[in-house]
Amino acid sequence: CLFSGVCGDEFSVLRSPQSVIFRDGSWPIPGERIPDVAALSMGFSVEDDLSWPGLAVGDLFHRPRATVLVTVKGVEKLALPVKGISYPIENAVPFSLDSVANAIHTLFSEETPVVLQLAPSEERVYMVGKANSVFEDLSVTLRQLRNRLFQENSILSSLPLNSLSRNSEVDLLFLSELQVLHDIASLLSRHKHLAKDHSPDLYSLELAGLEEVGKRYGEDSQQFKDASQILADSLQKFADEMFNLYSGNAVVEVVAVKAFNSPLTRKTRSILQSSQSETENPYNLAYPYNYNYSVIFNIILWMMIGLALAVIVISYNLWNMDPGYDSIIYRMTNQKIRMD
Repeated sequence: CLFSGVCGDEFSVLRSPQSVIFRDGSWPIPGERIPDVAALSMGFSVEDDLSWPGLAVGDLFHRPRATVLVTVKGVEKLALPVKGISYPIENAVPFSLDSVANAIHTLFSEETPVVLQLAPSEERVYMVGKANSVFEDLSVTLRQLRNRLFQENSILSSLPLNSLSRNSEVDLLFLSELQVLHDIASLLSRHKHLAKDHSPDLYSLELAGLEEVGKRYGEDSQQFKDASQILADSLQKFADEMFNLYSGNAVVEVVAVKAFNSPLTRKTRSILQSSQSETENPYNLAYPYNYNYSVIFNIILWMMIGLALAVIVISYNLWNMDPGYDSIIYRMTNQKIRMD
């Protein structure tokens, strides 16, 4: 009851390959560690160890080729299918997958992987690598999304709207986000070779249309209930399509957040920073070393020991060398003198 009252938000794993093992349990996951879960599932290292039992050690030699993370704002829980695994979120704070994107750029810079970060309601998009050519026709602005909905091959012709209306701006914003999900899978299906390369891909989507529907009609309204069900079905369909496009080697995750909690303290720089640091660190201690310190220390230590031993052995052999017997210079000189 305590977890259900405090950890109302939910982190769900819709699809995952056999190489990534998510354990079934009700362990709460800190909201700020969700990017670390995505990084570890892709085989990347993180600075701080993650002591969360929900993610187990899988096959280290077969990592997923794609990670899809969809953040839904305005609802604590979606009616997702039972075959997925869900965990409560503790302290839901805003997060981003920039660290995962930077790791992909650093390790696979020559292969130009697909990295797509998109928030349709805020008209915020970030595409790098092959995503620029694959998703160049993707609707991004609100005007483009509205025009895309009224085309012939849009989701309005096949999606049951129920109590939602085509004449409401709030409903159209919600439906446009579903159209983006459909278009991403459709455009990627035309470029299936990108899902078969060796570089991992990253998709991060933030959907806020359901939150606007709840603000407009209320969370107890029929419109909000229908929108929640339509979104759950669309997310499951989107997860199945992305999972199949990557031949079953992709992780599809959904984060349902009612509202993000603002951090209690913000780190800012000011002219009083020097005096504050003196009070926080009165003994003038050095900064803690990062996790690579032990590795670098061992490499330098044993390299210096090896070089020192090599110099000692070489010097000892040169000191005890017999010039008349061991040196080829003296040996050739003595034979030349004898011949003369």
